[in-house]
Formats: sequence, structure tokens, C-alpha cells
Amino acid sequence: MLSFTPGQKLENELRILQGILVETYKNIEDLSPEEAKYLHRFALISNIGASTRIENAVLTDQEVEWVDTILQKDGKTTAFEENKLFILDKLKKDRERSVEEVVGCRQILSTVYLQAKELYPLKEVTIRGLHHDLLRYYPQAANFAGGYKKTPNRVVFINHKTGEQRVVLDPSPPGIITSTAMADLVNWYNLNIRENPWSLLVATEFVFRFLAIHPFQDGNGRLGRALFILTLLQSDDKYIKEITPYIAIDRHIEQNRSLYYSTLHQCSEGKFHDDPQKYKIEPLAWFFIKILRSSLSDIEVYHNRYAQLQKLSESGLAVLNCFKSSPEKRLKVSDIEKDTSLPRRTVQYALQTLTKKAFIQKLGQGAGTRYQLIF
Repeated sequence: MLSFTPGQKLENELRILQGILVETYKNIEDLSPEEAKYLHRFALISNIGASTRIENAVLTDQEVEWVDTILQKDGKTTAFEENKLFILDKLKKDRERSVEEVVGCRQILSTVYLQAKELYPLKEVTIRGLHHDLLRYYPQAANFAGGYKKTPNRVVFINHKTGEQRVVLDPSPPGIITSTAMADLVNWYNLNIRENPWSLLVATEFVFRFLAIHPFQDGNGRLGRALFILTLLQSDDKYIKEITPYIAIDRHIEQNRSLYYSTLHQCSEGKFHDDPQKYKIEPLAWFFIKILRSSLSDIEVYHNRYAQLQKLSESGLAVLNCFKSSPEKRLKVSDIEKDTSLPRRTVQYALQTLTKKAFIQKLGQGAGTRYQLIF
């Protein structure tokens, strides 16, 4: 059972959300395989980009999409190592850490989406394996990828102007307390995720307690958000389980980043407790309801975007692909002419169409006009 009792107001809001989920499901249950793939890729790319930027990575969604496209060419697990120099050369080597974080996050989210059913019941070894994959492309993390922390990992805020230091998260100490807390958490999760009528509340408590433990030396935030998606996919709630692959939850967390962190702090005042009943988890449940409701609105937006994409001419698609191959650049008409070998008038017409349909944005005027991809 939950370690907290949801109030009547929260349960009423959950029922309203359930009604929205049912209506949303009706709109997606007959998606074509092609459109379903398009919507899922939007969610995947958005979640990768947002989850890594929350932890201060710098790649845009356009750049994340380009990296994903490069790594999809052969689908092998060694694809990143084989393409790393090319990717870094394209995106500038000062982004190396961000690229490594993006590729690791891509790895675990792909696993979560593809294998959620097989990963139930959840095991500690699964969580540790996901953590290993999250950090496998970051050489400096080789010593602690996949293993619980061996040294304290307090999160400290430093005011560089005043020198003031403040502990914002004091998680479980390393060793037996962390390992016991994780074992208890996983056991609790498996007993509750398919028994409680409100799977969102189970997902909320599970992820909060995971973050309060902070079991790994690095990567807890990214892994915690991936585990939240996993819990929704493992739910017995047909509607939330079927809709989750098509919503960019982390994108909306990123847009509410300050509220996200303040809510997490509100639940525990930054302190780990052996007894989960000492936490105040209901505020985080309200936060996730807000996030899910806003995420659901994306489906209609990208359904319309997919319909517009199908109407593009061959030359329009060629110009759009030109932008996708150079996500870091703002392109001039002459750049696109050179890349596509299309006549200038054709390029200009395609740019007008793509701008009108919000696939790209126009920047500047006259000779200084540039165009850039919108994700």
C-alpha cells in the first residue's frame, strides 16, 4: 500500500485525469504504424533532450534528433563508438560530455520503451544495469557505473557570489542503509504497481523514494525520470500504459524545472528517511498530474504536424532534410541550393511552405536572412 493516504481532492483530480486519458486513448488507438512511430520518436527525442538538459547538458532537441538519426543507421550497440568522432566534429568538441549523456539516456529510454513488459517484476539488477548503460559512454564514470555509491553524495548548492553552501539533498549514506533501502523499495514497488487503483500514485512514490535514496554516485536524476516512465508502462491501467509511449513527460518537467525541484524538496526537506511515512509525497502527485495533463496536449499538436508532413512535396522534403542534416546551423538560401541542387525559386517556395507550416523558423531580413529547424 501507499505510505500516504491521498486526500479526496487529489482523488477527484485523478478521476478527471483518467477521463482525459480515456478520451486521448480513443484518438490514438487507430493510429497507422507510420504515425505511431512518428509520435513515439517525438516523445523519445524530447524526453532524451529534456532529461539531460535538466542536468545541465546543452544539446537541443534538433541536435538530439540528429544524433539519434546517425545512431539508427546500423542499430548496433557499438554505433556510438564508431560515430563518436564524426558526431563531435559536427557538434563541436566542447559538447562532448553532453553528447555522452544524451547517448546514455537514449540507450536506457530505448530499453525502457521496448522491454517494459519483460522487465516486470522489477529487480535491483535491472536498475543497476540501466544505470550502467546510462553512464557507459562517459569514461570518467567507469568506476561507479552500475554500482551503488561508495562515498556520500550530498547535493550542495553553492552561492558563488557569497561563498554560502547549503545542502539541498542529504540522501541515504552509502553501504548497508542504501542497499537495504533499495531492496525494500523494489519489493514494495512489485507488490503495489499492479494492485493499487491509482498507478500514478505508486509511480510517484516509487520515483520520489528512489531520488531520496540517491543510490548511485551520479546519474540519479536521469535514471529516476526513466524509471518513472517505466512504472507507467508497467501499470495495469490500460490507458496510461498505452498512451505513455507518445508523450514527452520530461519535456514538461524541464519547462517546470524550478517547481519540480522545489516540490521534491517540499516532500522531504531534502532529508532521507528510513520510514517513508515521514515523507509528504502528495505535492509531487499534484505536480505529476499537472505534467501529464500538459503532456497529453502534445499528441494533437504532433498528430497535426504529421498530417502536414504527409502533404509536403518532394522538394519540400528535400529542403527539410537539408535542415535535419545540419541541426546546429542557421542556413541561407544559397546553402540549401548547394546542398539540394534545387533551383533557387524552388528552394524559396519550399522555405515559405516550411515556415508557414512551422517546420522551420525565419530569422532576420534581407541579405541576412537565415532559417533554422523547429523540432
